[in-house]
Amino acid sequence: MTRCLTHVALRSLALLFLLPAAWSATFTMTNNCGNTVWPGLLSGAGTAPLSTTGFALAHGASATVDAPASWSGRMWARTLCAEDATGKFTCTTGDCGSGGVQCNGRGAAPPATLVEFTLDGSGGMDFFDVSLVDGYNLPMLVVPQGGAAASAGNGSKCLATGCLVDLNGACPADLKVMAASTGTGAAADESAVACRSACEAFGSPQYCCSGAYGNPNTCRPSTYSQFFKNACPRAYSYAYDDSTSTFTCAAGTNYAITFCPTITSGKFGGENPQAVGVPPTNDTMVFLGAEQLSSTSVAATTAAVLAPPLVLLLVSVAAAMV
Repeated sequence: MTRCLTHVALRSLALLFLLPAAWSATFTMTNNCGNTVWPGLLSGAGTAPLSTTGFALAHGASATVDAPASWSGRMWARTLCAEDATGKFTCTTGDCGSGGVQCNGRGAAPPATLVEFTLDGSGGMDFFDVSLVDGYNLPMLVVPQGGAAASAGNGSKCLATGCLVDLNGACPADLKVMAASTGTGAAADESAVACRSACEAFGSPQYCCSGAYGNPNTCRPSTYSQFFKNACPRAYSYAYDDSTSTFTCAAGTNYAITFCPTITSGKFGGENPQAVGVPPTNDTMVFLGAEQLSSTSVAATTAAVLAPPLVLLLVSVAAAMV
């Protein structure tokens, strides 16, 4: 009897090792920006750390990061990074202040476009959002992948989200962050590299949703937050922008995160880049289920990220207009 029980116990233990970690997720990050970006990753308090907190991601490259069960935290992309003569690593946008490529538990200095996750949260659901509350530095697209995402019903909020528009050029002058270009010449031109939030720019409780404005009844959208919301209606534009900006998928879903997606002037859920002065383009249409996105070109890297069954159809604008 003892030998039989031992045999059963060993078989059960072997099966446990063959099973994947409960409700874990894989994040696949792809860089479609023109230059290298340096993703930063920050685990929430009391959450198991990820295998990395920062790395370089070359143009066109992808990398995967596995998250343990019930992980929560945020990710972003740092831009225009370099080491100085002493070996200190810094970035013009999204810098985490660690002095190295690894962020080592430090968050992004605003302004930076953030994606935030809570895996296997309330009701066994993943919660995620793309946030511009701390400002914006580059476009980002998050697409749920896997069986849970594919089987989501019509009423599900297991949907792609992000900010597909390059807002730096259209950013209001009092929010715009400028940096000297790397061009040659006697005097380098300046270019916009990020767009600050009104809270960071002005520090007032009205814009920061603090003090007397620290609740959803008193902290309301401002003309500045509406700039972000008009262009990117699925992204958080201010602290209490929950109803239109939080998305959920069944735990066990994987996620594709694309920095500078080629779908740069697209539309989903009423996205309106023209409302903030981003010029329209004549380009290709991508359909994500019931969602319509537009792109100047759908590169192979994006096609891999938006893999079937999410990508249902590719047609040109000319064909769509026939």
